[in-house]
Amino acid sequence: MSDTALLEVRDLTRRFPVQGGPRGTTRWLHAVDGVSFDVKPAECVGLVGESGCGKSTLVRLVTRLLDPTEGRIWFDGQYLEEVPAARFAHRPERARIQMVFQDPTDSLNPRFTAFHTIADPLRRLGRVAGRAALAERVGELADLVGLPRELLGRFPHQLSGGQKQRVGIARAVALEPKLLILDEPTSALDVSVQAVILKLLDDLRRRLGMSYLFVSHDLNVVRLLADRVLVMYLGRIVESGPAHDVFERPVHPYTRALLSAAPGRQSGGRIRLQGEPQSPIDPPLDVCRFYGRCPDGFDRCRVEMPTLDVRVGEHAAACHLR
Repeated sequence: MSDTALLEVRDLTRRFPVQGGPRGTTRWLHAVDGVSFDVKPAECVGLVGESGCGKSTLVRLVTRLLDPTEGRIWFDGQYLEEVPAARFAHRPERARIQMVFQDPTDSLNPRFTAFHTIADPLRRLGRVAGRAALAERVGELADLVGLPRELLGRFPHQLSGGQKQRVGIARAVALEPKLLILDEPTSALDVSVQAVILKLLDDLRRRLGMSYLFVSHDLNVVRLLADRVLVMYLGRIVESGPAHDVFERPVHPYTRALLSAAPGRQSGGRIRLQGEPQSPIDPPLDVCRFYGRCPDGFDRCRVEMPTLDVRVGEHAAACHLR
């Protein structure tokens, strides 16, 4: 494994069985299909793509909430896929990978005060001994995320959306993880609050030296935080590279279409995709996943799956026209 990467994902695949095939046979939904990428220490990697592309399944695999069908997950010196997902929550490795969820209301226990929510991982996986030490640590975490200590006794329904997300962030960083998974952390918040939370996340990464895997469908948000970007389509990575290169010089037609639809980026005209996406159930192995919607598709695309090859520097795209 690389000496410079904190997380290495190689050929990660997750297929789900679908009943009802011919004569009772099982068909397979390819949610994640041969995905490979790295995350370096203190790096923020953005993962973008439309709904249904496999982002959430990929996150569940990396956080060990779901077992892969194939592939390897190497994190901080060990292979994580060797630990079954059902047992990973009780392993010490759990403390090193934490997650900030999309909806702060749904992700917080309504019966826990803000204090007990932040204290819960410290009790389960931390090494804080004694009530006084626990209370002091929770207070420090509240200060770290900008949550007034006087709010620690409140329940989620007594907090604003931004305050609830600060509680969720404090809970996630309580165990000083090396990797923080951010699953659409601002999409449920008002626009004015989004900017504040994004600034907080950026400050925390620089202060604590954490790595981020930032999952979002909002390219403008990802552009603010990400050092590198992965573009996902129907279970596969179709483009990857430094954020500036991907946003300013996109190579894959799907990436160009995504960018053209982002608010404030329509100066060159929006690219409207025609046709329907291919089915993720038993997709043909020799056809580009984007074929049928791609405005630049040609005969080779329906007989040969393009590979994710480096174009310039670290910028790679899975397209025959790259």
